[in-house]
Amino acid sequence: MILLQVNQVARLFGADILFQHIQMEISSHARIGLVGRNGAGKSTLLKIIAGVEQPDEGAVIKNKQATLSYLAQDTGLISEKTVYDEMLDAFLPIRKLEAKMREMELKMGEIDPTTPAYTQLLAEYDRIQHEFSEQNGYGYENEIRSVLHGFQFDASFYDQAISTLSGGQKTRLALAKMLLQKPDILILDEPTNHLDIATLSWLETYLQGYSGALLIVSHDRYFLDKVVTEVYELSRHKMRHYKGNYSRYLDEKATQLASEMKAFEKQQDEIAKLEDFVARNLVRASTTKRAQSRRKQLEKMERLDRPQGDEKSAHFLFEVEKPSGNIVLQVTDAAIGYEDTILSEPINLDIRKHDAVALVGPNGIGKSTLLKSIIHRQPFLKGQATFGANVSVGYYDQGQAELSTRKTILQELWDAHPTLPEGQIRTVLGSFLFSGEDVEKPIGLLSGGEKARVALAKLAMDHDNFLMLDEPTNHLDIDNKEVLENALIDYDGTIFFVSHDRYFINRIASTVVELSEEGARVFLGDYDYYLEKKQEEAELQALLEQPSIETVVSEGKQNFQQSKEKQKKIRQFQRKIEEIETQLATLETEHQMCQDKMVQPEHLNNHVFLQELTQTSEEIETQQLSLMEEWERISLELEQEETV
Repeated sequence: MILLQVNQVARLFGADILFQHIQMEISSHARIGLVGRNGAGKSTLLKIIAGVEQPDEGAVIKNKQATLSYLAQDTGLISEKTVYDEMLDAFLPIRKLEAKMREMELKMGEIDPTTPAYTQLLAEYDRIQHEFSEQNGYGYENEIRSVLHGFQFDASFYDQAISTLSGGQKTRLALAKMLLQKPDILILDEPTNHLDIATLSWLETYLQGYSGALLIVSHDRYFLDKVVTEVYELSRHKMRHYKGNYSRYLDEKATQLASEMKAFEKQQDEIAKLEDFVARNLVRASTTKRAQSRRKQLEKMERLDRPQGDEKSAHFLFEVEKPSGNIVLQVTDAAIGYEDTILSEPINLDIRKHDAVALVGPNGIGKSTLLKSIIHRQPFLKGQATFGANVSVGYYDQGQAELSTRKTILQELWDAHPTLPEGQIRTVLGSFLFSGEDVEKPIGLLSGGEKARVALAKLAMDHDNFLMLDEPTNHLDIDNKEVLENALIDYDGTIFFVSHDRYFINRIASTVVELSEEGARVFLGDYDYYLEKKQEEAELQALLEQPSIETVVSEGKQNFQQSKEKQKKIRQFQRKIEEIETQLATLETEHQMCQDKMVQPEHLNNHVFLQELTQTSEEIETQQLSLMEEWERISLELEQEETV
């Protein structure tokens, strides 16, 4: 069933077009990924689809019965309630049914059960109870706890006021509440921001089983591959639709581009031949008619535009001015944290030349703190870090605190390298997609993605041999992430980086370090290897938690003995029931014989005999009643024994 349609939608800024002629269809259970460059208009289009903004052209038509929820990028939950009370609000209709059931139960205790009013009330109660059960009324609180746990909120958060939480926590709670509300159409703009890897994995699994339709903007390629089944690409003011996940979209797009280029080149060859024929034969009397025919053919031809391919991407390299020694960084018995609070210990690292080490772990465990402690911006609580010979460190701060918001882009780089000519600085900025008047923009007015490119440009100009990167892919669109990946793959130095982007980790890392409260653990492989090892450990732990063979044998013997006794008791009950049923059958026959004799003509006037028959019949009925009570009792005991 079609839930929503986008028909010929456009967003215009005077004569400038952000996008135009946009068509989209959202069906029941759709899993749609919306991709495109930063600035292409993805967030604007989501707002139009969600009804937050109105289109300049076209219309969005939504099924009137369909519910829709929209979560904007980095939107936090604003509430004075506690975490748990706010989540309960997602189930207001169910809780109203629950309250109504409690009222009816009290009322039923006050009404005579033999009256029609009680019967009517009971029927209404059964109807509401069925509706309550159908809407998961008996399980919604378990659902709340499950979703909160998935977003890393344990029971200690339940009574905490939302207003006291951090921005990232409020964002996670906003998404949690929407998931619990289960709208028919769920629109999410960058839902993976601020989520650690464990939460991302949980969210992927949850969304795969989500009952409604999904429309998602995300730069997380791993996430898109796991969740979406169709992709809409917004590029150069237009939209294209592809079936499949993100990887399939890339393949389809490449195939489509090759096919369009082939058709274009074929038409260009045909046009060249026709134009050449017209030029050579139009002035000849003998061939003028044929030349005129070819010219008309050219005029009627619907000419194909040259396929434009991918939009312009940044292009840069990280070069090393002077190589380091073999030992780059050693961290020994370190502890990180704040004042008396230790986040993680012990931390021991040995990073060698050309290593590419990814640092992973849950949010709040101290990954950024560890990087800052290594470069002496924050002290270790214990231990120390030592750099090797000739190591020069380049640091990328995820908050871009290294950038001066009052400077222009050009000033920021030129002040760091004052001896370089302006032309060379502009050339570097051009490779990071800043050209012409763009370089005069104040950094304070830039978007997150633009600031990220300035910080990377500044880092690339320093030519350090050891890069320490804290979430370098944040704010970058997918194409620029791939440019960064390729630059780091070609980099001749050493890399130590923090990232939640699993696709990025897989391409860059040769080693994964997992940070936890128990310190740092090293896995010598990429992200897939790390996942494989963690899975093996989980399976081994589950195996170790299983009872020993001796315990199993002992329990088996005990269970076997218990089973024998149980079967013996069941057989006893069954035999007793059979005996009672046989006795009942005999008594029924005797009772019927008494009844038959009482109506025979020869006995009608024999009052003494009739009195004896009546007494015998009553005695039989008493025995039958007693046996039936015993039969019911034993049958109930048998049923209980069989279900244990």
